[in-house]
Amino acid sequence: MIGRLNHIAIAVPDLAAASAKYRDLLGAKVGQPQALPEHGVTVVFVDTGNTKVELLEPLGEASPIAAFLAKNPAGGMHHICFEVPDIAAAAATLTQGGARVLGDGTPKTGAHGNPVLFLHPKDFDGTLIELEQVPA
Repeated sequence: MIGRLNHIAIAVPDLAAASAKYRDLLGAKVGQPQALPEHGVTVVFVDTGNTKVELLEPLGEASPIAAFLAKNPAGGMHHICFEVPDIAAAAATLTQGGARVLGDGTPKTGAHGNPVLFLHPKDFDGTLIELEQVPA
């Protein structure tokens, strides 16, 4: 069902500082900040050639990333994202298998303009999983 690894997301307390580290110290190609109010985050994508690293900063105090950073003030890995060809079919298969889709189960538009869903970390060994539908 899952395709390639789309990105690994890292929650950071300071997006500009984290972006500078990836750009200046690691020599990575770093994109521009993108606010995603529907998700409560501002993101920057770091292109690693074979996948991406998504740096996440809270967008407002109600952001789920703010709660994550309250528990992990220095930041840390937040989720991993896998590509799927059909997000509705993937969600149906997963829920039939006992996995929980977070929220109301309706895909939201992600940072790449594609539908995304998140799966409960307790169902995947403590790891929050994002599924992103990508065009075939």
